[in-house]
Amino acid sequence: MSMFATTLSFAQTTKYNLSELLKEGRFTLPKNQRIIPLVNDSPGAVSVTGIIWLSGVNFSTGTIDVDIRGKDVFQQSFLGIAFHAIDTVTYDAVYFRPFNFRAADTLRQKHMVQYMSEPDYPWDKLRSEHPLMYESGIIAAPLAIDWFHARIVVTTEEISVFVNDSLTPSLKVKKLNNRSDGLVGLWSSALSGDFANIVIRNGL
Repeated sequence: MSMFATTLSFAQTTKYNLSELLKEGRFTLPKNQRIIPLVNDSPGAVSVTGIIWLSGVNFSTGTIDVDIRGKDVFQQSFLGIAFHAIDTVTYDAVYFRPFNFRAADTLRQKHMVQYMSEPDYPWDKLRSEHPLMYESGIIAAPLAIDWFHARIVVTTEEISVFVNDSLTPSLKVKKLNNRSDGLVGLWSSALSGDFANIVIRNGL
């Protein structure tokens, strides 16, 4: 076992140093996806464009904790975690829009964190057919360019998202498919996003 991944057998919890996983070749990179280490930044941090799978990691129910940092560029910074994935076409994702974190516009304030299930329930279909049900604002939203912590709690029926130290979920929604497990990946669209300190706990 790598010295950079510590597994607690009773809790079924694994903490990953992402830059060391990259050195060890323990990511699966689909075509045209990109990942690089971040030097002199948060320990173990990487920058990602696209979807990068953690090789050999299967997630069912439990929690995914991760530190994330986006960019304050309007409609260009989308980043989060993909899970219960088959491939880059079929997956669930929880992602954030940092450019909305401190927006003055009241509608944009409600579009900070999103759950979607590709390909049947993309974000635009959910927004059109179920407005403000699968996306929400964030309690005490951070600055767009700051690192923040996300905890994604996945049960057989629901997805809940907690940000930083909040005990109240910023988003709590019904799961939109019958997949019970699958791949886990770092997810970023348009501009690159930064990730560090991912901890995956299988089992509730």
